[in-house]
Amino acid sequence: MPVKADGAAAEVSGRRLDQWLWFARLVKSRSRAARLCTAGAVKVNQVTLKKADRLVRIGDTIVVPQGIFCRTVRVLGLGARRGPAAEARRLYDEVDAPIRLSDFNPVWQPLLMGEDEPATIRRE
Repeated sequence: MPVKADGAAAEVSGRRLDQWLWFARLVKSRSRAARLCTAGAVKVNQVTLKKADRLVRIGDTIVVPQGIFCRTVRVLGLGARRGPAAEARRLYDEVDAPIRLSDFNPVWQPLLMGEDEPATIRRE
């Protein structure tokens, strides 16, 4: 935390977006947060960002993808560290319910042996 000339701690006016997303536990790592920003997946105050170094301030609205959901949150605090989940939850307020982006569709399908399977792979 910056220190003033008289020794008192100065208030932080903003925090880097990638750092704040990590502090708030909306992403697992700062590098993941930076990649999301670079890809244009994060919006701050309805503006799509391409850089993770933008300063986030209290009152900003952030839209960020999280798995198959898209979350919209309002910044309530800037945080000083990546603490436990209860501490991280106090940094933001959900503006809307998370929006489901798509259904989970795994790349692989388990092999199920049923009556409609071709005879060449059916076990008897």
